[in-house]
Amino acid sequence: MNIGILGSGTVGKALATALINKGHHVLIGTRDPNKLTEWAAEQGELLQIASPTTAARHAELLFHATAGTAALQALEAAGYENFKGKVLIDISNPLDFSQGFPPTLFVKDEDSLAEQIQRAFPEAKVVKSLNTLSADLMLNPTLLNGGDHTIFLSGNDQDAKDQVRAFLQGFGWRDMIDLGDLSTARGTEMFLALWVRLYGSLGKAQFNIKIVQ
Repeated sequence: MNIGILGSGTVGKALATALINKGHHVLIGTRDPNKLTEWAAEQGELLQIASPTTAARHAELLFHATAGTAALQALEAAGYENFKGKVLIDISNPLDFSQGFPPTLFVKDEDSLAEQIQRAFPEAKVVKSLNTLSADLMLNPTLLNGGDHTIFLSGNDQDAKDQVRAFLQGFGWRDMIDLGDLSTARGTEMFLALWVRLYGSLGKAQFNIKIVQ
């Protein structure tokens, strides 16, 4: 499958590596391809570094992995028409580091970043997921507790959520909770306030939560 990743930072590269290891063709959309030259050379022929527009146009499935503060601008750079009818897995969070650490959220309670993206790109099928854990676990859940931990899905399109669920099952995810429509992404985005405190207390990022019922 041709998979596009919009975002070329730590998260984007972690996703790309995991996807390539599963045999997917990955297009990373970035405005600064030169910063990826050395890393890209190590990834092999399944990786293509492209413009955001090219990555979005040729991808069958898209990941949004930019910083939350740059989300809408980054997606706009990829071209509205290139999201039409496509599933966009949004893993970004509305973290505001302008006042230092710990960050605050620049949107919460009555809205979410995922909803803002969906409103800006109404023809995309936005599914919020994977935003509640560190990049190395997103597509490698078995690195922690044999994969027995929980992620969440939020989205307005049930078929899109089902597609994402099936896709993530292929990477070892077993415990996935569908929270409902995209407004439920407010909850998972606000979870980051707790996540950063846990990170500070535990001194590491390789942890997640398990819903027991």
